[in-house]
Amino acid sequence: MSDCSSDEGSEEWIPYKDRPDWSDIQPIAQNDGPFPVVAIAYPDKYRDVYDYFRGVFVIGEKSERVLRLCTDASILNPANYTVWQYRRVVLKSLGCDLRDELQFIGDVIEQNPKNYQVWHHRRVIIEWLDDGSTELAFTKKLLDLDAKNYHAWQHRQWVLTKYKLFDGELDYIDELLTRDIRNNSAWNHRYFVINTGKQGFTPDVLSQEIKYVANAIQNATKNESAWNYLRGILLFHEQGLNHPDVIAFCEQLYKDDSRSPHLLAFLADRAVELVEKDIDREKNLQVAVKLYRDLAEEYDKMRAPYWNYLIEGLQKFNSHSKF
Repeated sequence: MSDCSSDEGSEEWIPYKDRPDWSDIQPIAQNDGPFPVVAIAYPDKYRDVYDYFRGVFVIGEKSERVLRLCTDASILNPANYTVWQYRRVVLKSLGCDLRDELQFIGDVIEQNPKNYQVWHHRRVIIEWLDDGSTELAFTKKLLDLDAKNYHAWQHRQWVLTKYKLFDGELDYIDELLTRDIRNNSAWNHRYFVINTGKQGFTPDVLSQEIKYVANAIQNATKNESAWNYLRGILLFHEQGLNHPDVIAFCEQLYKDDSRSPHLLAFLADRAVELVEKDIDREKNLQVAVKLYRDLAEEYDKMRAPYWNYLIEGLQKFNSHSKF
């Protein structure tokens, strides 16, 4: 097996143009055309590395020195897709130890946690290894630093699905929500895990989740993430927002004067849903309009134009009613 080490080493930097072992490569300067509008003033090191990268790319050289060149290029610009793509070509050609590459790309991701290209490279390496056993721990490490890192969540969900690693994932989500009940990413992930994993939103699971989210809402009534989750899971119930247990819970909140904008909007939308099903049409139209007015005039003045727009829509829908 070839020595595919990605270590830059601790020696003082020597430009490629001054390295005797690179004298056989013709560097190729970046061509921005004859009249570049805004030419980028690249640092000398950057220009040197990428001139030589273009030089080896054109002739298709696949060697250990090219791999080290790719390391320099990727560290200077981790978002360069061509560098990562060619690096993969070289890795495969040399038969490198992919576990070493996994360590390397892990270090790069920790320095660039929201860079699409580095996450894509890691995914490809995992696919080549056909082993996702390291990825839950790796993404957890990144999510501990930033619990809303979209790329880490996307990678985690891909691994869970591809390698069927859903067991125990709800426990991890509970840990995140205990830490931050307003973590919208964790709520989204909970929905994904139940809907995509083995369980699905069966009647029993739905009943459990309603209790779970109701408890979360009681602890933070203005937490929009939990309310959105509640709306999402009720799509799996034949009565929609009119689930009897949910309505009883919401009406109790209303009576207890825990009137967050999300509660009022939920009750209003539930009334509109009943209107659309032609259930107690006049009564529910009036309920919806009153709640939207309460939102516009007291509980959510910032979005008053939106709530008034919904009222106008209801009035047009039932032009013969008096409000």
